[in-house]
Amino acid sequence: MEFKEVVKNRYSCKNFKADAVEPEKIEAILAAGRLAPTAKNLQEQHIYVVQSEDMLAKIDELTPCRYHAPAVLVVAFDKNNVFTYPGGKRDSGVEDATIVATHMILAAENEGVDSCWVNFFDPDKAAETLGLPENEEVLMLMDLGYAAEGAGPLANHDSRKPLDETVTYL
Repeated sequence: MEFKEVVKNRYSCKNFKADAVEPEKIEAILAAGRLAPTAKNLQEQHIYVVQSEDMLAKIDELTPCRYHAPAVLVVAFDKNNVFTYPGGKRDSGVEDATIVATHMILAAENEGVDSCWVNFFDPDKAAETLGLPENEEVLMLMDLGYAAEGAGPLANHDSRKPLDETVTYL
């Protein structure tokens, strides 16, 4: 698929069919995340693939936003393996995991797999519930699957501010 079409067509699906995502498509999505750039190439991300009924039930305890997706990627990062930027106020953990997640969400669209970026959960409770190591912080959950009949983008999906409202040349 052309990149312009991928970014134009991708939307947050909020109603999934029960159909499983093919393993080769999940692998392609994960591979795209692996190729994402990270500060100093630290690659501090860790992706958890959740597909079992037991683990999906744990996701449902954390958020009402799984929308029946048959797979969820939990995107986390090792908070002890980040690059701290000058000034010491920010580090690379959140931004690197976000770049990885964005690569995967666009790769999903390219593979014909629908997705939804989920932030409506408590990251500390997620890490505890899923039994993640203490050094890992959960950034987001990514629902993956195929849109149920009638699902689609919001009515305002194609509405965008003009560039002159969001961009300033200095």
